[in-house]
Amino acid sequence: MIDFKKLFKKKNLSKNSLKPKFRLGEFLAELIIKSVAFISFAIIILIFVFVFKEALPIFYSSSAKTNPQEVTQSETYGEEPSAVNETIQQGIDKSTSLENSTVDEKATWKNLTQKQWQPVSSEPKFGLYPLFIGSLKVTLISLIIGAPLGILAALFSSFFAPKKLKEIIKPIIELLAGFPSVVIGFFALITLASFCQNLFGYQYRLNAFVGGLSLSLAIIPIIFTVTEDALTAVPNYFTDASLALGATKWQTAIFVVLPAATPGIFAAILLGFGRAFGETMIVLMATGNAALSSFNIFEPVRTLSATIGAEMAEVVFGDTHYNVLFLIGALLFIFTFALNAIAEFYVRNRLMKRFRGGN
Repeated sequence: MIDFKKLFKKKNLSKNSLKPKFRLGEFLAELIIKSVAFISFAIIILIFVFVFKEALPIFYSSSAKTNPQEVTQSETYGEEPSAVNETIQQGIDKSTSLENSTVDEKATWKNLTQKQWQPVSSEPKFGLYPLFIGSLKVTLISLIIGAPLGILAALFSSFFAPKKLKEIIKPIIELLAGFPSVVIGFFALITLASFCQNLFGYQYRLNAFVGGLSLSLAIIPIIFTVTEDALTAVPNYFTDASLALGATKWQTAIFVVLPAATPGIFAAILLGFGRAFGETMIVLMATGNAALSSFNIFEPVRTLSATIGAEMAEVVFGDTHYNVLFLIGALLFIFTFALNAIAEFYVRNRLMKRFRGGN
């Protein structure tokens, strides 16, 4: 006869043995990782909330007026009392005239979309159009120069280079990612700008081309690293099948391996675009910082991020100019987030379906 009690006990023992045992070390490690991830996410959200909160008053700020009663004291440096009183009276008269002829500094939609950026003037102009054009122009130049170099370098390193040479090339290129932005900007300002002007003979020493060329040095390591990982992740049977059918190594690399790694390469270009579009120090030092709306690559430009870096320390807290700079920061976030979202949820998914044989 079958002993059902023993059979039932054996089943219970087997079930209990499959249950994971509680380990305090693993529990603490998991808790720490979750806590760090949550705190990082919360800090990012709070930063975005702060930026948007400081940018919102721009749309309902009132006219800036100066109260003449506030100009009642002045620091003295050994002047006569009569001279001090005269200075105070001049300040009161000036503030009174400003109150009578107050300029409405509210940044309207028309003011924000015009083609001039002159935030410090009798009639402030907060046109974001030249800043956006400058950012886009410098970013596209850097991608045109840096993306092919990074992709081809990754293709050579992962597919053609001998193992010893690969161990030299990869660390050298990735070492470039550790260079501070100010070092690259200083190199562009002192050396690269003069070299390019002597080579091409254009008028302005600092311009969009020099900024884009120096910015490409910052995005090449990112594109190289991500692209090489994507090329390495391509299954070996793709390469073996192509070579078995009679294709050369170059044909296999260009027509088989490279298309198969397209989603990863697209992600690399996207990361490079985001890195270039949000860069501050390099473009601040190498582009000339002139808010021009021209599409000529040999003319100076001023980018959105460089405007924040150059002017934030000099604005009055709570002023319209202050709010506009925070609006620029919010626009940078929105543009980058929208670009990443479209690329991740639409373009990249379509590419993945295409190369996996989906519709």
